[in-house]
Amino acid sequence: MFDDIGAKLAALRRQAGLSQKQLAQKLTALGEPVTDKALSKWEKGATLPSARQFLLVCRALEVEDLSGEFMGAGLARGLDAAGRRKLNEYAELLRRSGLYEPRPEGGRAIRLYTLAASAGPGQFLDDGDFRWIDAASAPRQADFAVRVAGDSMEPRYRDGQVVYVKASPTVADGEIGLFFWQGSGYIKQMYDRPGGVRLHSLNPAYEDIAISEPAQLRVFGRVL
Repeated sequence: MFDDIGAKLAALRRQAGLSQKQLAQKLTALGEPVTDKALSKWEKGATLPSARQFLLVCRALEVEDLSGEFMGAGLARGLDAAGRRKLNEYAELLRRSGLYEPRPEGGRAIRLYTLAASAGPGQFLDDGDFRWIDAASAPRQADFAVRVAGDSMEPRYRDGQVVYVKASPTVADGEIGLFFWQGSGYIKQMYDRPGGVRLHSLNPAYEDIAISEPAQLRVFGRVL
C-alpha cells in the first residue's frame, strides 16, 4: 500500500516535470517545509506524508481528482492527462455558470442575476449568470432578483440596489418591468399608449426609449 502511494506520487511528479528538489521548494512556498530527502522516502514507500503534506503535494502537482488518481475510481478513471484537463475545464465552466451552486441551507433561496439590469444606458442581461441568495425578506411572489445599474429610475430604485421580479411575459401599461431591447436589459416603466410603446425613466434627466418594433421587446417580468 505504501509503495503504491509512493510510486504514484513519483509518477505524478515526473509527469509535472519537477525534480524532487523543485517539488520540495513548491511545498515550502505553500507553508510546509519539506526536504527532497523526505520526498525520496515517500516515493520509495519508506515513510508516508501526513494528511496535510499529502494534500499540499496534490495541490502542488495540480491533482484535483484524488479518488481517481489514487484509488482508480472517480470521474477521471481511465483518462489520460489530456482527458483529465478537459474534465477539469468542464467542471470550471459549470462553476462559472452559477447554475449549479449550492443553495443556501434552510429558508428560501432566490436567484440573483450577477449582470446588472440597467436603469441607465442599458446592459445585457445574461439568463444563465446568477447566484443563489437568501430570500427571507423577498416578496412571496418574487421569482428572481437583479441588481440595478445606473440612476435613471431614481429615486425609487438606486444604483446597486437589488430588486425583485415576478416573472411574466407581459407588463401592464404604467407598470415597472424588466425588459430586453436591442441587446440590453432595462428596468423601466412601460407606457403602452395609442402613440406607441415607450420605456420611461423616473429620473427626468433621461429620455424615454421609443420601441419601434413592440414585437421585438422581450419582457422578463414585473418589478415588485
